[in-house]
Amino acid sequence: MSNRTLFLTEELYQYMLSSSLREPEILRKLREETSHDHMAHMQISPEQGQFMAFLVKLMGATKTFEAGVYTGYSSLCIALAIPPRGRIIACDINTEWTSVARRYWQEAGVSEKVSLYLAPALEIMDKLLAENHAGTFDFIFIDADKEHYLTYYERALEMVRPGGLIVIDNVFWSGNVLNPHATDKSTVAIQTLNKKLLHDKRILLSLIPIGDGLTLALKLH
Repeated sequence: MSNRTLFLTEELYQYMLSSSLREPEILRKLREETSHDHMAHMQISPEQGQFMAFLVKLMGATKTFEAGVYTGYSSLCIALAIPPRGRIIACDINTEWTSVARRYWQEAGVSEKVSLYLAPALEIMDKLLAENHAGTFDFIFIDADKEHYLTYYERALEMVRPGGLIVIDNVFWSGNVLNPHATDKSTVAIQTLNKKLLHDKRILLSLIPIGDGLTLALKLH
């Protein structure tokens, strides 16, 4: 037993993967292809994808939203976890990366579950709220530009139903959140969000030390 979160050595991390990771071949292929991209650090880790799929299954989510697609690993995890009637609205502005995502969604047989919008996520979130989708989403994953994280969160809180879950990636920001003198917009935005969520009475909060830090915010009312 331990009274604090353990530091994962490389050996312990590999043991964790070998003892618990059940990554489908299609996801492994996508992760391998993406590893050759110069921005491969943007892809979530396989254990994070499995954890998110676990949450989606656990809550019986059917209506989901993703801000930030990259090459589609996270959306594919979610698409494989939701039932046949389930849907993902996914937003990204990069056609090259999302073309990879589309190819893998098609190969996995889940492309009909995914509605991809090549537009800024905030624009689509505002559009959905204007079209009376407030309080109707079960699960929202935020992994887009960090400068707008607080705005993404506020929009997501309007979109998600009571008992729905907002999941926010990169809340450790490679450890940069520890810098009290940070001035770059991304770091400051994440620091601001983390401080706000700690005291936000509208949610239940848990920050999971997985990947680059994953915040879970469950809407109460």
